[in-house]
Order: sequence, then structure tokens, then C-alpha cells
Amino acid sequence: MPAALIDGKAIAKAVRGVVARAAEGLTARLGHKPGLAVILVGEDPASQVYVRNKVKLTAAVGMESFEHRLPADSSQAAIETLIDTLNDDERVDGILLQLPLPDGLNANAAIARIDPSKDVDGLTETNAGRVLLGRQGLVACTPQGSVILAKSVTPDLSGKHAVVVGRSILVGKPLSLLLQAENATVTMAHSRTQDLAAVCRQADILCAAVGRPEMIRGDWIKPGATVIDVGINRLETSDGKGRLVGDVAFDEAKEVAGAITPVPGGVGPMTIACLLKNTVLAAARRRGWDDPLA
Repeated sequence: MPAALIDGKAIAKAVRGVVARAAEGLTARLGHKPGLAVILVGEDPASQVYVRNKVKLTAAVGMESFEHRLPADSSQAAIETLIDTLNDDERVDGILLQLPLPDGLNANAAIARIDPSKDVDGLTETNAGRVLLGRQGLVACTPQGSVILAKSVTPDLSGKHAVVVGRSILVGKPLSLLLQAENATVTMAHSRTQDLAAVCRQADILCAAVGRPEMIRGDWIKPGATVIDVGINRLETSDGKGRLVGDVAFDEAKEVAGAITPVPGGVGPMTIACLLKNTVLAAARRRGWDDPLA
């Protein structure tokens, strides 16, 4: 029997519904809407699509969107000055710097400039460190969304063997920590892992975040496993339109897995939903208020 599809769009819609109710309560308390500022530097087409979706969905859940578009030749100082301004703006509860930045700019230095209490992407050293220490912080959106999707299949991950393929600071490392926090037994693997296929076959929950199109084949998957495919890659096609694929060979994997995320329509919608979730959390926590999502 083919794997059940994990509907990231539907689950993300449910998360946004909870966020919208929280935003309404915060608006009444604040006297204005919670605010999310997005900084886009340059003209990267994929980034433009992401930012457009983020701006649209921010408004849809009842929050204020502050969009800042800077030319590709902007200086490091100009970007950091804008971040300083947003740090000091009480209307802004969350700051998102869209990555990647154009060549010649230092993303790490710019991220470090963001006030950790407004770091809704969860990328500052402060928030990443809080995840490592198991303390309250703003959790990186894609790993957070991936765990929500896994738990939609298996609500209690205790004792499950999770294999995370990929060790990036954006996804792989924080995702492994979040799965450990759910009491899963976690193996971190990567493209240089010896006999990677055999390691993957041990997984009850297989998370692919390695950035290589269709690298993980169907015979790498344990029958009945849950597969969370974080990858999104564009392959060229004869008609020139291209097609999007994940890091997992979907057609093969769906014949073996118990449940699997599609690409697109799986992890992607959850990333934006968790960004909005982090924004209302930031709005409340910055003021010492109770969790608005509880």
C-alpha cells in the first residue's frame, strides 16, 4: 500500500489558525497588531517568492508586515543599520533577514546584529544555544515544522529511532536537538557517512536535509517509516520549465514508507507557519506576558 501523504498545507493552515487567534488577543492588549519585519536584499527569484508569501500570510493572520527591500549592491553597514533600527522599533516584534544574501555580504554578522528576542528565524547564537541547552527560546522554523509533521503521524516520538541526513546549522543540527527533546534516539548522518543507505534503513523517522536531489532511494527506507523530506531542488526538464524534487526519490519511497511529505506541499508551508508562530511568541515574551498559544 502506498505511503500516506503528510499534508503540510493542511497542517500549516491549522497552525496559522491558532496564530491568528493569538494575534487577535495580542492586538487587543497592545493596541496595535504584532509586527513582522522582512528584509530582502537583491533580486534572487526564489527569495522574492518566499518573501511575497510571507508578507501575504502575515497579513492573513492579522499581523502587521514591514517589508524592506534593499538593492543587491547594498553595503554591510546599510543592512546592519536597518537591523538596528528595527531592533529599536516597538511596532516590530520579529525580524527576518531573507537568506541567502548577495555575494560579498556577511550573513553571520548581520544575523548576529538581530535582537535575540526578535529573532523569529531562530538563527542567532542566543536562540541556537537555548535549543542546545533545552531552554526556552525562538526555535528555527524549518526544524520546528518538521517535528510537527513527524508528530502528526506519531504523536509520541519517545524511543523512536530518528535519522537526520544533513548537518547544516539551518536544519540538520537543530532538528536533531528537537527530536532528542522529544525523547527520540537520534542518529546524525551526512553525505560522507559510511554505508549511508544502511543507516537510513534503521530509521523509524527519516529526515532528509542534505540538499541533493533524490539522493535517498526507496530501498534506503525501512518499511513503514515516516519520511520528512526537507529538500527542495529544481531539476531541468526537456520543456525548459523544470520541476521541483526533494532529497528523497518520492516515487520509490512512497511504495515503502508508511507516511511521507511531498515536495512541494510538505515542509515548506510549515516553515512559514512556524515563522508566524514565533512572531506572536516573541511579541508576548518580549513583554513578559504568558504564552499566547497555550
